Amino acid sequence: MTVRSRSFDYVIVGGGSAGCVLAARLSENPDVNVLLLEAGGKDTHPYIHMPIGFAKMTSGPFTWGYETVPQKHANDRAIPYAQARVIGGGSSINAEVFTRGNPADYDRWANEEGADGWGFEDIQRYFLRAEGNTTFSGDWHGTDGPLGISNIPDPQKTALAFVQSCQELGIPYNPDFNGHTQAGAGIYQTNTLNKRRCSAAVGYLKPAMRRPNLTVEISCLVNRIVFAGVRATGVEYVRNGQLQTVEADREIIVTAGAIGSPKIMMLSGVGPAAHLGEHDIAVVHDLPGVGQNLNDHFGIDIVADLKRHDGLDKYGKPHWMIWAGIEYFLFKSGPVTSNVVEGGAFWFAGKAASIPDLQFHFLAGAGAEEGVPSVPKGSSGVTLNSYTLRPQARGTVRLRSADPAQSPLVDPNFLGHPDDLKTSVEGVKISRDIFAQPSLQKYIRSVRFPDESVRTQTDFEAYARRYGRTSYHPTCTCKMGVDEMAVVDPQLRVRGLENIRICDSSVMPSLIGSNTNAPTIMIAEKAADLIRGNR
Repeated sequence: MTVRSRSFDYVIVGGGSAGCVLAARLSENPDVNVLLLEAGGKDTHPYIHMPIGFAKMTSGPFTWGYETVPQKHANDRAIPYAQARVIGGGSSINAEVFTRGNPADYDRWANEEGADGWGFEDIQRYFLRAEGNTTFSGDWHGTDGPLGISNIPDPQKTALAFVQSCQELGIPYNPDFNGHTQAGAGIYQTNTLNKRRCSAAVGYLKPAMRRPNLTVEISCLVNRIVFAGVRATGVEYVRNGQLQTVEADREIIVTAGAIGSPKIMMLSGVGPAAHLGEHDIAVVHDLPGVGQNLNDHFGIDIVADLKRHDGLDKYGKPHWMIWAGIEYFLFKSGPVTSNVVEGGAFWFAGKAASIPDLQFHFLAGAGAEEGVPSVPKGSSGVTLNSYTLRPQARGTVRLRSADPAQSPLVDPNFLGHPDDLKTSVEGVKISRDIFAQPSLQKYIRSVRFPDESVRTQTDFEAYARRYGRTSYHPTCTCKMGVDEMAVVDPQLRVRGLENIRICDSSVMPSLIGSNTNAPTIMIAEKAADLIRGNR
């Protein structure tokens, strides 16, 4: 059954971080009507709003259940590839780490990669507009934005020991990774406010839901964008088993993320013509860059067994879990206020880099994420993850079939460039050196992964290939620029088409050197101004 078409000024396809921002900002104008379509459901589950809930959500009903195609440079493993399927997108299920990247990343976009107007001086105001920091202020931080940012109230003792161990290794203390200097080690600030997760759905969308000109529909699987010639006119989707269409009088804005956006574009006949032909999809516009240039961080974990239950793992036992829940619900304190990924560092794999080329995430627990090795049952552990910040390998997102219900073929091509392997191995070596410092040695019984048998360069390379995984930062599959592989121009308009933009992490020309949620929100903030004609 097909439901009669409705009409809105703006139709936003995808209710993740970027979609929530755009729905909120565009609906500020009471003279326009905005529709936000989201494939996932509501963000009502308590795990979403508890900071520690991240550990429960790297698989399960709030993700698409993707895995990569076998990775030829990583032992032909099909690696779990968590991508959110819930309102708020990644900001509803991620580890809440708040980092923005290095200013040099954005200057590279503008000066070397054809993204005019996206240098750091151009986009810094959008970071500040989004940020509601409860600790920092000044030229580098905003305090009144919708996105709540706060300190972890009571870091675990092992996380504090991690920061001290970094200093013992020569990595200086850094209280603010988003200030003048990125390099150093410290405790991350998080996307939390009042001891609860502050996702884009919470910070942006929820306050805007009172507006009569904003409509939000969940559980909507988009089949395709509808075109009249080169003009995007509407969206066809399935909701509650019914085929529905909706028309856009002004613009369609695709915000389905670095995996979902190229999939939707290709299903709509926009992408590499030869690939579309393989699936008998009529070509609306031959745009070869759609689904190309996939760039993601390849994280490699090391795991240590603790002498005592000094960490978060003990709260997996029923009596400790109940106690932690009582403490949180009565006093908003205790381990539930932890995002698990408490400690971090930005550092150098070698002396040649002018800005950090490695990032570290310290987890005050073991086995918190799908696919990560753990410690024996009944023990407690800690995990240190590292990754190359600007990997040179590029991968693809391609269609498995013309059926929208089928997952796409995701190939990040992890370690597909020899320099990526070299830098990644240095990250593992530095991680093990951090674990060997006095402050952490007070707590560590033994390092289980990698064990003492991993000694040579060849051993470390084999370890990286065996245990590396996604860090949940796919980007660049509909990249911005002016070259023949660019999908959108610097105003985020799809090249060669009318009335359609892509405004999410897929438009990054290259991967930035940090977590990607804050940059995605920045992109959407600037996109809102571009759409409204504000510069």
